[in-house]
Amino acid sequence: MKSLTLIALAALSVGAFAQKAKPAPTKIHCAVMTNSTVDIAKATKAGMYADYKGRRYFFCCGGCPESFKSDPVKYAKKAESIATPKK
Repeated sequence: MKSLTLIALAALSVGAFAQKAKPAPTKIHCAVMTNSTVDIAKATKAGMYADYKGRRYFFCCGGCPESFKSDPVKYAKKAESIATPKK
């Protein structure tokens, strides 16, 4: 009976200290114009993103993707990104 109680207490304590997963972000800064905020869902639907080295970078306007693609190393160093979604 004691061992059963200890197992139950251990299970409860693990659950009490487990961290809740952070919700996925809904907004992110543009990879080129870092002062602009981008809605991730809208940018994804519009194709305003680029995948680079396993990360996805989002853009605020039509000129940003070409700037990023011309020198991704420059922009990727400073930009916010998310992991490239699994297909």
